[in-house]
Amino acid sequence: MEHLIQHFRKDEQPFIEQVIGWQREVEDRYAPKLTDFLDPRQRFIVESVIGQNEDLRIFTEGTFKEAERQRILIAPSYLEPTEEDFQIGVYTIHYPAKFVQLRHPDVLGALLSIGLDRSKFGDIRLGENTVQFALAQEIADYVRANLTGMGKVKVHVEELGSSTPLIQNEEHWVESSYTVSSMRLDVVLATVANISRQKSQSLINGGKVKVNWTVREAVAFELQEGDIVSARGFGRLKVIMTEGRTKKDKIRLQVGRLEQKA
Repeated sequence: MEHLIQHFRKDEQPFIEQVIGWQREVEDRYAPKLTDFLDPRQRFIVESVIGQNEDLRIFTEGTFKEAERQRILIAPSYLEPTEEDFQIGVYTIHYPAKFVQLRHPDVLGALLSIGLDRSKFGDIRLGENTVQFALAQEIADYVRANLTGMGKVKVHVEELGSSTPLIQNEEHWVESSYTVSSMRLDVVLATVANISRQKSQSLINGGKVKVNWTVREAVAFELQEGDIVSARGFGRLKVIMTEGRTKKDKIRLQVGRLEQKA
């Protein structure tokens, strides 16, 4: 395991050990293992750890198209899972839309406030007077019973029928290539956001930059493939892959930027 861990960050080691435990569980029991909802970086780690194992296969599902958070099914190679195997339901929130407009932080905060871990529900999608979110079916009864209000507004949670259309993502990733001198957070952010290095460092030092949903205040933090960076006021970017080095020993980097669909 040591040779594997050295390729990842120290604070990711507990999750790597958990993934290795999942792998052993599937190998020993020869039965599939369903994870909670994982973010893209976590899925990248799972694929890195288990992807080379010829006896196992990895399947992902988040129900929504282009879902950011998805459950993974780690299974023996012979298994062909069905949609039901992922145990995901999509729920809607009924609320007095004439009097209040719910935002993403409102829904996220309400779900967390009833004691849910972020890994128990997937993407939250908002449309015109409509809220939909993916939820692990094993806790659906708990959520329906306990999510009855958001602030001073009463709400009611109901599972969507299979014929109800899902809200489409109004964002998409635009990929571009960049040349950077290093993979430092301040360097990559300054290059991709087209801002000065000083401005980039100011954002990071001010706690306004997250890497994989965790605030990082070290300007020299080293980015890796699969990282998602969000900077307040500058949107989000995804480190897709490194494409080698130039003759001047700079790093060629493929990066995605999240943009609103027209």
